[in-house]
Amino acid sequence: MAINTDKNSYTIIFAVAMVVVVGSLLAFTASSLKEKIDANKRTEKQQNILFAMGVSDAEDPNEFVPAEKAQELFDQYVGDQQYIIVGSKAEKTSKAFDIEVKKENDKIKQDANYQRKMPLFIGKKDGEEFYVVPMRGNGLWDAIWGYVSLDKEFKTVKGAFFDHKGETPGLGANIKEAYFRDDFIGESILDASGTYKGITVKKGNADPKNEDKTDNEVDAMAGATITGDGVTVMVKKGIKMYQPYFETLKK
Repeated sequence: MAINTDKNSYTIIFAVAMVVVVGSLLAFTASSLKEKIDANKRTEKQQNILFAMGVSDAEDPNEFVPAEKAQELFDQYVGDQQYIIVGSKAEKTSKAFDIEVKKENDKIKQDANYQRKMPLFIGKKDGEEFYVVPMRGNGLWDAIWGYVSLDKEFKTVKGAFFDHKGETPGLGANIKEAYFRDDFIGESILDASGTYKGITVKKGNADPKNEDKTDNEVDAMAGATITGDGVTVMVKKGIKMYQPYFETLKK
């Protein structure tokens, strides 16, 4: 008996069957690749943290360390110096690496009384200490994020790395470029009186060559005002949350 493919019931049954088959295939694929996806995310995070410390590819300082060397170099430069910060308290634990800033931000939105867990990574390179702070914010179109490393006096930026999900190519997407992120290096996050001020991405900054490292400003990107404002908010808020803990280390 021939199947009448013109009937609405056939179309509905066929559509449902396709959804079930395709959904099952996607679920199987995601499940089978989960371990590899998680490993890639871990490697990328290690590369980001190392990059913010100035640990990059040996041949090209604007590139990450090779993926196959990320774990080895992370162990070498950071190792077990990983902490979860809650307010002014710190717990040394390898679980700090698994803390996701986005999830912590979401928990705060759901419960204003939730005690945010903040990961902190302390690296050592060439005899210097780097306090690497992860952060996340909003650009023009979607999420932006980054890692900023501070000196042991919690006054000066030693390195930075920024990335985005969907900023405009050639404009806001340039937060990834060396000419933008390198302006943060050496910039003070404190004002003349020693009070925390952060760093502002400022359009029309009177210091386009970024020679003044005490003005708490870097030059904005052309045509990317909103993305630049997003970086300003992200950096200011991101570092400020760690200030209660940093103050305890200064005493």
